[in-house]
Amino acid sequence: MVFGDIGTSPLYAIKESIAHLRSHGEPLEEFMLGLMSLVLWLLVFVVNVKYIFSITRASNRGEGGIFALMSLIPRGLARGVRRSTLFYLMIAVLGAGLLFGDGIITPSMSVLSAMEGLVVFSPNLSGAVVPGTLVILVAVFFAQQWGTGKIGAFFGPVMILWFVVIALLGIRGIAMDTSVLRAFNPMYAMHLIWEHPVACFFLLSAVVLVVTGAEALYADMGHFGIRSIRLAWYLLVGPALTLSYFGQGALALSKIKAGETLAEGFNPFFELVPDGLLIPMVLLSTCAAVIASQAMISGVFSMARQAVRLNLLPRLEIVHTSDEHEGQIYLPTVNGLMLIGCLVTVLLFPTSSSLASAYGIAVTAVMGVTTFLFCTVAYRLWRWKLWFVLLVGFAFLSVDALLLAANVLKIFSGGWFTLAIALGTFIVMATWVQGSFYIGKRIAEDSQTIHEFLAELWDDATPRVDGTAVFLTTNYSTPIALKHFVEHAHVVHKQVVLLTIISSNLPIVPPWRQVHAEWLPDGVWKITARCGFMESPNIPRFLERARKYEFKFEPEQTTYFTRRTLVLPTGPAKMAPWRKRLFAALARNSTDATRSFSLPPSRVVDFGSQVEL
Repeated sequence: MVFGDIGTSPLYAIKESIAHLRSHGEPLEEFMLGLMSLVLWLLVFVVNVKYIFSITRASNRGEGGIFALMSLIPRGLARGVRRSTLFYLMIAVLGAGLLFGDGIITPSMSVLSAMEGLVVFSPNLSGAVVPGTLVILVAVFFAQQWGTGKIGAFFGPVMILWFVVIALLGIRGIAMDTSVLRAFNPMYAMHLIWEHPVACFFLLSAVVLVVTGAEALYADMGHFGIRSIRLAWYLLVGPALTLSYFGQGALALSKIKAGETLAEGFNPFFELVPDGLLIPMVLLSTCAAVIASQAMISGVFSMARQAVRLNLLPRLEIVHTSDEHEGQIYLPTVNGLMLIGCLVTVLLFPTSSSLASAYGIAVTAVMGVTTFLFCTVAYRLWRWKLWFVLLVGFAFLSVDALLLAANVLKIFSGGWFTLAIALGTFIVMATWVQGSFYIGKRIAEDSQTIHEFLAELWDDATPRVDGTAVFLTTNYSTPIALKHFVEHAHVVHKQVVLLTIISSNLPIVPPWRQVHAEWLPDGVWKITARCGFMESPNIPRFLERARKYEFKFEPEQTTYFTRRTLVLPTGPAKMAPWRKRLFAALARNSTDATRSFSLPPSRVVDFGSQVEL
């Protein structure tokens, strides 16, 4: 399942590489062995050496991904270094935006490439490729609401079948021209680079397609464990991909040696399939593409939840689709945006060849961001020697930069689309971070401490009523909802809870560390709850765990008071007017606290307030 994205690369990687060589008029026979050697050793370096052997070492309590990597950095920084932390945060936000762009391109590319197998079966079916792709994408995103758990049992067996089949097809292709096996010698790749450096540089923009999806190895590490990922790669996925690529290369070599011309639209993957099995192979390819899409969609859901927990995005509705597994979630808003993005992508780029022009920039840029953050963690947190960090960083960044530079040429032919998605995501996150800072600062300036508020209650002899009132606050200041309630009801509960939820840089906070309760005068409790960035906050559960501090919690006697803040973009905050309006719109459409904090709806009271930004 983890390898769904990189596992479907054989559908288009060699096809686009050959098309690239043909468009530049290069001698294909001379280039094929160099191309296959380049494909093999790029796969080995990026997947084996960089990700599986190196990057996956940077796990945050077993979790991977760009936010998990970013959350490790503050531990290695001196306290109070706000600028450095903010700089790395913005780098991670940029990487998240690029991943979101990749999350829209990947499903479109995978499904569209699989459906193009119909054209190999019959050119008359070319008109059905785009409509069929759109229908499948709508079905994939519509099915997200039921959760991956109900269909996940089929994913593993289907992907095993997929890798076995492409390995057998690869063996069939290698049998056509075994000379392709000479490409295992890296000298062929080095010779290609030495003799044709310019052509090889341009070729990298297509060859990079063989490593798209490598980031998923790291991002999904927390779901399956690095040991399982390594076993799957070395025992099945790596050999199957190698055989598939070499089989396609052997097929092309055999045709070239026979004097045949590789026509435009030559698809070596489906050319390897026997005629009688072409339709079943299209169906299997489509299933594999759907699974690759599912893996990327789930990854984006996980990334969005992490962003919400780290206050990089407004509160989003998060639906848990499994009672047993915390990681199986569904985000309706993100799902809808991704569906719209995928449909627009297919309509803008109706063939895999045109879509390949938009593919690659986000992937290579994310690789560079990951390398930069990894080197920062290695130097600041693990205290590696500077010379060793520079050596590793130079090796990884050299390849990342080379691949990115080759893909920069795609900007005007389609790469602009991915960058536009990434830029839009970055602007939204950066605006939310900055706006939240100003709003928090404004509220803090207008608030009073809880001790001052209690003193006023004593002076006014405000009566107390039975029950527990829970108010959310960020510190020891008096919540606005509490002040409004007393002003309107002229009473206060006998037990008042000031609850602060802190986002931890751990993926999951152990239960014994989650809650700390402190008793204040006059029946007021200050409870601090820590929630990991892979968890969803559950306030009733936090209160249950506070009982060990002799806090009396009776669910049926507890009322939760929340605040709905209307942001007005007319304040003195140093933000552009359009960004103020954007933040106000994001705040207005954020999910209410009842659903975000798992509060019982019948026990919630909302108060409204206005804040100028």
